[in-house]
Amino acid sequence: MGVIVGLDIGGSTTKIVGFKGERLLSRAQVKASNPVASAYGGLGSFLEENNMNISEVDEIRVTGVGASFLSGNLLDRPTKASPEFDSVGRGGLYLSKRDEAIVVSMGTGTSIVAARHGAVTHIIGSGVGGGTLAGLGSRMLNIRDVDTLMNLSDTGDLSLVDLTVGDISKAEIPGLSPDTTASNFGKLSDLASSSDIALGIVNLVFQSVATAAVMAARSEGLDTIVFSGYLTSIKSGHDVLARFSTLYGIEILIPEFAEFATAIGAALGNGYHDRDKLSVDS
Repeated sequence: MGVIVGLDIGGSTTKIVGFKGERLLSRAQVKASNPVASAYGGLGSFLEENNMNISEVDEIRVTGVGASFLSGNLLDRPTKASPEFDSVGRGGLYLSKRDEAIVVSMGTGTSIVAARHGAVTHIIGSGVGGGTLAGLGSRMLNIRDVDTLMNLSDTGDLSLVDLTVGDISKAEIPGLSPDTTASNFGKLSDLASSSDIALGIVNLVFQSVATAAVMAARSEGLDTIVFSGYLTSIKSGHDVLARFSTLYGIEILIPEFAEFATAIGAALGNGYHDRDKLSVDS
């Protein structure tokens, strides 16, 4: 049995996974501004990580905004395009072990789809995502690297950045706790540190995306939201989503390997995989 490879070529990062039967192999990701170089680099990293030869690959399935720059087969292996929104939905349901959910993919920008038993509908997109983090970090902190911003945000204090409901009202507002954000960056203090501002940026991005996701879930009559994509590696973003889950009474999940969900969805294609039989290489 050969390997089916899924390649998600994003605006700045390429993720790659492979299935051998029901077994999800070790994953790889690379950063490159050129999508063609990124695709070949990602494939090479994946083969090296799994100690494989290209001849062991039966098929490569590519998706993401960079996939349109590819032509022909990669390394002479059969290569097919997989629609990105379908890949987002399939990967999110597979990793979360849900039959239906809103699936959010947070990359350079954000896409939001409704996925039901393999049928996927694009609901809405947003320009808010990793590019927003990088741009605001560059202008406000002279830091463009998302990983650096992520690490800084872990020790930030939002009370020096955001205006809360408790700051503007002494009365209890039904359904809103006092620490609910009333205005992002509405209370930015001269004493705010780089960590505080980094956390404020993360909070702004994740709250904006989560708001759109909750509205999408309500419009589609779904009670589960699955978050995926590169930005799900930001721990402080997890805290934002946990608060949204409580605030709006909706299940919000960030499954293991969420960064690779779209690549996994591409590799799965329309074929059947038993999620309960999934085994994963470390």
